[in-house]
Amino acid sequence: MFRNARIRHRLARLILTVMLLIGAVGVQAQDELRSTFFKEADAAKAAADAANAELLAPRSYGRGTKEYGDAEEGLRRGRNIEYVRSNAAEAANHFKTAAEAARLASTALAQVMKSRQDAANAKAPELSPEIWAEAQRKFGDAIRLLERGDLKNAKRRDIEATSLYRDAELVAIKAQYLSETRRLLADADRARVGRYAPITLGKAKQLLADAERELSENRYDTDLPRSLARRANYEAKHAIYLSEVVRQVRDKKLTAEELVLNWEQPMSAIAGAADVVPDMEDGPERLSAELVGYVDTLRNENQRLMQENAEDDIRLADLEEELRALDERLGGATAERAALVHRLEAQNRVKEQFSQIEKMFSGDEARVFRQGDTVIMRLVGLTFDSGASQIRPGNFDLLAKVEKAIDVFPRSELTIEGHTDSHGGDDLNQKLSQERAESVQQYMINAMRIPTYRLIATGYGETRPVASNETASGREKNRRIDIVIKPVMDAS
Repeated sequence: MFRNARIRHRLARLILTVMLLIGAVGVQAQDELRSTFFKEADAAKAAADAANAELLAPRSYGRGTKEYGDAEEGLRRGRNIEYVRSNAAEAANHFKTAAEAARLASTALAQVMKSRQDAANAKAPELSPEIWAEAQRKFGDAIRLLERGDLKNAKRRDIEATSLYRDAELVAIKAQYLSETRRLLADADRARVGRYAPITLGKAKQLLADAERELSENRYDTDLPRSLARRANYEAKHAIYLSEVVRQVRDKKLTAEELVLNWEQPMSAIAGAADVVPDMEDGPERLSAELVGYVDTLRNENQRLMQENAEDDIRLADLEEELRALDERLGGATAERAALVHRLEAQNRVKEQFSQIEKMFSGDEARVFRQGDTVIMRLVGLTFDSGASQIRPGNFDLLAKVEKAIDVFPRSELTIEGHTDSHGGDDLNQKLSQERAESVQQYMINAMRIPTYRLIATGYGETRPVASNETASGREKNRRIDIVIKPVMDAS
């Protein structure tokens, strides 16, 4: 009995082994058949996928997908070989048709596809879902009509879809930049802010309208609209604050005198920190001017100290390195030390020259500072008409001082740098900054008789701001001409 059980066990193992071998042979055979029958279909499908045929030729691509799936299912179930071969061949034909139709569509529908991508980049599916959905429907119609050969109606749907995508993109862009402003203004309206602070609230609404107009006219240059929206946000919040103060005054919870005294307190605190007498007997104007002058003086002094500190660090490091090298060598040390002394004398001369021209300009004409041995004159008083590069006669007196400053550095190399704020297109700002720099360069050649070989004019557009572009005063500082003077470093 025990022997019979062993025989049955061995027999079962043998049967299982045979079945596994048969299954392995079957899988291998299927793999070989698939490699044979699906080679062309796989290549055609890859080409169709590369052409984005699933989107641009959905009918042909869908038929190819169905035939391909039927062929795979037939092979898996062991159906007739000719059936599998036929389905795979049909799939290949449909995929080839789809690839060709997709390539045609990508050319014929290039404009609408670009508009679709732009809208998607602006998050139109989330921020403008209704217009996006309608655009998608028109786009799908255009694809189906084009695939059927109806070029006329396909073009009509193409135009309709393009317009809808652009509308959706604009709505999405405005939502990104203006939604907070709209919410604030809605809150202000619900709180009846316009009754108590109409001027400030009106300013906020006008700024919002300006931002919407700028986005509608040039949706891809968002610097100005973003700045306008931020200013609108500020004015809306300010209006809400002012309306609350006006309510308190109107309800006699706060007298007009208390209101003024409350607003004078912060200025008194600032004056105390600046060690300035908070004299406001005739109003805050005189104290405000003193505080502004105090801050400007501190800023200029800080800039000067930072420059001198940086120069001292560089000079000390250079001297230590050169003296270390000289101490290691005996021959020629005297001549090299003499050259070093001459160079130090040249640096001191540049420092004296810098101090000389620094005194030539008032604060509203130019800022003069150093970067190493290079001297920079930032001509804050040199202004141009909007969008123009011609030098105005009112700037001739300032340029006469610039000429005297340049004469302090004979034989120096001069670079005229043009800069703009961030408002306007990048290409336009670059072009305008270059034209303004060249206008100053030409003036120096004609009026100052400076040789051309000493001058270089370079426009940097909006790429090198020196202040925030989010405020009017910051943008004014960024719209500038810098004259960079590179002195000849000798001791003579």
